[in-house]
Amino acid sequence: THGFVLDEKGFKMSKSLGNVVNPLQVIEGGNNKKLEPAYGADVLRLWVASVDYAGDVRVGANIIKQTFESYRKLRNTARYLIGNLADYDPSKDAVAYDDLPSMDKWMLGTMSQVLNEVDDALSNYQFGRATNEILRFATADLSNFYLDVAKDRLYISAVDDARRRSCQTVIHSLLEGFAKSIAPILPHMAEDIWQNLPYKTDEDNSVFEGGLSEKLMSYPEVDAEKWDLVRNVRTDVNQVLESARKDKLVGASLDAAAYIYTSDDKIKAVLSELDGDESLITPSVKTNGVDELRTAFMISQVHIVDSEDAITEACVSEYTGKGELSGCMIGVKKAEGTKCGRCWFYDKEVGNHGSKYGPDLCQRCGEAIFSWEESSGNEFSAPVVEEAAPVA
Repeated sequence: THGFVLDEKGFKMSKSLGNVVNPLQVIEGGNNKKLEPAYGADVLRLWVASVDYAGDVRVGANIIKQTFESYRKLRNTARYLIGNLADYDPSKDAVAYDDLPSMDKWMLGTMSQVLNEVDDALSNYQFGRATNEILRFATADLSNFYLDVAKDRLYISAVDDARRRSCQTVIHSLLEGFAKSIAPILPHMAEDIWQNLPYKTDEDNSVFEGGLSEKLMSYPEVDAEKWDLVRNVRTDVNQVLESARKDKLVGASLDAAAYIYTSDDKIKAVLSELDGDESLITPSVKTNGVDELRTAFMISQVHIVDSEDAITEACVSEYTGKGELSGCMIGVKKAEGTKCGRCWFYDKEVGNHGSKYGPDLCQRCGEAIFSWEESSGNEFSAPVVEEAAPVA
C-alpha cells in the first residue's frame, strides 16, 4: 500500500490552503530563484527514494532543502574521488590487492558490503534503505574517516610512492562503485561522474552499461574489528581534543600529541601494532606508513603508555578523560618539536636534514620533493619567508 503526500505540517495538500508542492517548480525553480531555487530532477528523485512510501510522506521547501544538502554531500564526495585520480592510470599505477595495506583492504571489503546491501535493497524496491546506506557510507566511512586520513597519503607522499598509489587504487574502485550504486536513484549525477572519469574505460561508455561488476562486490571483509577499534579510539581522542581546542591549547588536530592507556591486553596489542616511528621518516621502519595511529588519528604524536599515571604526568587533568567508545584513558597536550612547513605535522627532527628545500621540512617531505625533482626534471625553489615588520 501507499500513503498520501502531505505538506511539512502533516496537512493534506489543497489549492485553498495554498500548500501544494509543484514537482516542476522543485526541478526548475520559481520566479524568484533566491527563494525558490532550481534543484533539478535528481534532488526530487532523492527525496522520493529517501521516504517510506508505505506510509504518509511529507514534503515542503525545508524538506527539499535538507534533501539538497544530502545531494551536495554525495556530489562533493564524488568530486573528491575524481580530483585525486587526475594522474592515475589503472593499467600502470594500480597496486595488486595482495600488496595493499590492511586499511585499504578493509575499505574495499566495506565497500563490497555496502554495494551488496544497496543492490539487495533496490532489488526489493526498498529505496529508502538503499538511500540511507549510501548516505551513511559516504558520510561515516568515507568523509569522516577514510578520505580524511587519505589526504596525508595523497597530498604529502611522493607521486609514485606506494602508499599514495595504493590509496588511488582504492579510490578508483570506490568511484566506480559509488557511481554504479547511485545510478538508479541519481541518474544525472551518476552519468556526470562517468563521463568525467579521469582515465579511459575500455568497457562501458555509460554508467548504465554493465551494471555493478562482480569484482567490486566480492572483496572480502578484512580486519573489521581492528579498524572499528581504531575509529572508536579516534572518536574518543577527538572528544578530548575538543576541550583543548576550546581553551586554545591546540588548533588543528596536528598541533597535538595523544597519550593512550588501556588495561585491555587485546586493545593494547592492536594499538601497539599500529604504533609508528618516533619521527616522520620514509620509508617507515615500524609500520608500512599507512596502518599507523599517527595518520589514522591525524595527530602529530601518539604515545601508548603503561599506566594512567603516565598520562596524568604528561597532560593537564582538564585535557584527560576516559573514552566512551573504546574505554581507553586518553590525554592530549601540545605536540613536541617543530611544525613541518609542508605536511604540518610536528616533529623533533624538522630542519635537521639539510636546508636545500627550506629550513622547516621533515625528512619525509624532503624525500618527496627530491623524488619530484628526479621524476620531473624540475628544480624546487624554496619559498622566501618575509620577516614580519616590527610593531611600532
